[in-house]
Order: sequence, then structure tokens, then C-alpha cells
Amino acid sequence: MSSSRFGKVAVLFGGTSAEREVSLNSGAAVLAGLRRSGVDAHKFDPAEQPLTALANYDRAFIVLHGRGGEDGSMQGALQQLQLPYTGSGVLACAVAMDKVRTKWMWAGVGLPTAPFAVVDKSQFQPSDCDNIVNSLGLPLMVKPANEGSSVGMAKATDSESLLAAITNALQFDDSILIEAWIDGPEYTVAIIGDEVMPAIQMETDNEFYDYQAKYQSSTTRYHCPCALSEQDENELRQLALRAFKSLGCQGWGRVDVMRDSHGQWQLLEVNTVPGMTETSLVPKAAKVAGYSFDELVVNVLSMAK
Repeated sequence: MSSSRFGKVAVLFGGTSAEREVSLNSGAAVLAGLRRSGVDAHKFDPAEQPLTALANYDRAFIVLHGRGGEDGSMQGALQQLQLPYTGSGVLACAVAMDKVRTKWMWAGVGLPTAPFAVVDKSQFQPSDCDNIVNSLGLPLMVKPANEGSSVGMAKATDSESLLAAITNALQFDDSILIEAWIDGPEYTVAIIGDEVMPAIQMETDNEFYDYQAKYQSSTTRYHCPCALSEQDENELRQLALRAFKSLGCQGWGRVDVMRDSHGQWQLLEVNTVPGMTETSLVPKAAKVAGYSFDELVVNVLSMAK
């Protein structure tokens, strides 16, 4: 498809979520890549422009991270406007954004994911922490169900720190996921169309791959190709594709996985609008697979529907 056939393209980035700054960086990179490729692409920040202004465009490239862009709401609005857009549809985005429902889905179809508990703000009592510890053991990982970029996440090593972590996470969401701690390396697998990119291993000196390790640290290490055997790499990539498709995801995205101390894969989450700066994980994997950043963004745009 020639660049002119895309028509006028709105690159949606910024927004009002807790991940606005990350989205601004991702969107600027995507916009520049599309323009270098000859696409008539324009910045569109929903925090600054009414969605009705999208009537002047032919398709949309969504680079909105977090709520309002990755949770199905923007996808639904674009469908009502009959504007083709990149990535997964309304239902898949809504489910993937919700870590709790994602875990329920995976558990229901027999895909591996760490044992977990769910805290609901309206029913939570501090005394629940002891029951969670007795059920899942220690340490634990605490995650707001509907935030990305590790916002509000914390490690808990006892009932007191669990209560503190839950109290903090409840500032970001009314539903909190508590996972059994996974002691092992973390990987991510990017999916572009039906092609599964090489896996990346993330290595950090922090307690876990948190916001600081993702966006601020100069010591986080990224290994791609990673030090997996060919058999293990293929197994991981097949698992990631199954996890992606089990939620109904399409177009492009990224699946995060850890390998526990027993060598078993444990699925973490799916990102339906991953980070897209030129040094983000999806572009890193695509580069190893032979795609330039500009080729990557044009390929994603070409799948808009």
C-alpha cells in the first residue's frame, strides 16, 4: 500500500491517563516515522481537541497508553465515527487493560499465570491482608488492575507492607491484583499481525521491572536475542501468541511473561498499545527481526480497520 493511499492520518497521543508523558514520547516518534515514510500524518491529542474533529481524517494510529486510549473507550468512539484505527477492538482492549479479567481469561483456557487474589475497594478490610498472605505466601506483587507502565505497583514482604501497597494502589484503581511473587527473569514478546517478534529479556538491578527501570534508568539491560535455547524461544513465542489471541487481540501488541524458579512460563499481561519510542521494546524486537522503525509504524498503520 503506497503512503498516499492511507489518506490523512490522525496520530492519537497524549490523552489524560497517568501515562500521558510516555504517550507523548511514543506518539512523537510514531508521527515522525510516518512522516519520514511520506504519510500525511498529524498530531491529535484528545486532551486538547474534541473527538468530532476526527471527522476530517481517513484513519487513526492510536498511541494513547492507559485509560481512555488502551481500554476500549477510544476504540468504541472511533467505531462510532466509522474511522479505521490501529490495534485491537473494543472488547479485546477492555479485557487486556484489566489485569484481573485477563488472569481470569487465561486461567479459564488453561494458560499459565501465577496464583493471585483480587482486592475490591468497596469490600476491602485491613484484616484481609493476613488471609491473602496465608493463601499466596510471601513476597507478593501488588498491581492496580487498570494501570500500565508499572504505575502503582509494589512488592510486599509481610502483612504490613502488603497493606501499605494496597492502600497506595487504591489511589489509582478500585480493583487491585495481588500476585504470588515470581522469582525469575522477565521477557516480552511483540506481535505484529501474525508475526511473532524475537523475545526480549529485561534485566534490572531494581527489585522488579518498575517505572524507574522502564523509563528513567540507564542501567536496565535488554537482551535480544535473549539467552534462550531455540526450543525455549519457540515455546515462549507460541505461548505469547496464544495468550494474545485468547483475549481477541489483533493488529499488534506485546505480551509480558516471566519464567519462575521451576523453569515454568507465567503470563503477566498484554499491552494493546505498547510504548513506541525508537528505543521501546517493540521497535527493539522489530529491529532484530529486520524491520526499521519507519517500516514498523507503516506496517502497523496498514492493518488499521
